[in-house]
Amino acid sequence: MRFLTLVLLAAWAAAAPADVTAQEPTEAPFVINFRDAEWGPPGTTPRFPRGVQTAQLGVDSDNGGPIYLARFPTGSHFDLHWHTNAEYVVVLQGRVTIVLGDETHELSPGSYVVIPEGMHHSWDVPAGEDGVILVRRRGPADFNFVDPLAPVVIADPTPNSPPG
Repeated sequence: MRFLTLVLLAAWAAAAPADVTAQEPTEAPFVINFRDAEWGPPGTTPRFPRGVQTAQLGVDSDNGGPIYLARFPTGSHFDLHWHTNAEYVVVLQGRVTIVLGDETHELSPGSYVVIPEGMHHSWDVPAGEDGVILVRRRGPADFNFVDPLAPVVIADPTPNSPPG
């Protein structure tokens, strides 16, 4: 058995590249605490939670998807909507209720959510504390509201585009 282990280790070492060098980074290092972010002004866009704020952190160079923070005021609601591209969310502060399709989930700091493209979802932040989330999108941001009485499509990948 020991001989076999030595043979496997020798084969693995021989297969490894002889000249391993670090690649040049394509991005600069970035560290931020969400409490120190440069938040945009409170939002007033119809169909979005009144007072929601965003802080743009970057854009994924592979797919154009924004990476940003969103702060939802306590007691706010974000209408049922969907996106063309998947989004990935981490709750950083507060409690958030998300409806994904037919399922409701109670989220708290540290919760991670994957929202597949096309999935209907809505957000609620109960009274008590603002909700802060970190969002990464798989492509440019768009917001397609489900309510047939007032269809609205918003596509806006600008630095302070609405969250969600």
